[in-house]
Amino acid sequence: MTTPADLRDVRDPELPGRLLTLERDELVPLLRSRADADFALPVAACPGWTVRDVLAHCSSALIRVVERRFEKGVFSPECNDRDIAERADWSNARVVAELERGMTEAGPVIARSDGRLDAVALGEWVHAGDVRVTFGEPGAYAGRGLPEALALLGTITRARGHLPLHADLDDLDEPLKLGEASGDRPPGRYIGDGPTLLRLYAGRPLDGAAAYELAGVEAAELNIFGD
Repeated sequence: MTTPADLRDVRDPELPGRLLTLERDELVPLLRSRADADFALPVAACPGWTVRDVLAHCSSALIRVVERRFEKGVFSPECNDRDIAERADWSNARVVAELERGMTEAGPVIARSDGRLDAVALGEWVHAGDVRVTFGEPGAYAGRGLPEALALLGTITRARGHLPLHADLDDLDEPLKLGEASGDRPPGRYIGDGPTLLRLYAGRPLDGAAAYELAGVEAAELNIFGD
């Protein structure tokens, strides 16, 4: 088991980039090994979107970060739909190539930001898990980037003043503290594995997830990505 140094309270600006690089090196080869028909599969975690739509959304979001294009309404559902539509005539290979570029180049830009873009990196990692679920790949929300994803989740929830939760994880040697204690309520408690915790915070279905214990907080309260 690993205890990443990034579990400290101070933001590590390089963490989002490390997570993106680790995920790039696992996801891109997987995508290039799949048949074109697989890109048309529906993604259960993102109703109405296919694998290709999810990837187009991911690549466009990262390129917006790289090019610093943050116009009004950026990353809204309407903006996401427009970005996907703009890539409708692209080949699957071109979408994957843009995704690879984004996952390579966005990290340094996020590092120089004030932390508000950190969630983009975590969202990309979660969407990679969504795609793996669709493909029937094992360990959809795990892999080499799991310690970094957990550390980044801690950073994001603290920065947002999310409700406090102490997680005793099978994957880490030390408890992970999430959210920000305000005194309004005692911290919740989670016992289980890291992938399931991340699925809870991302609002993902728990079909096939490992058993876990959650006390002092409802699962719906953990979602950091909205409905």
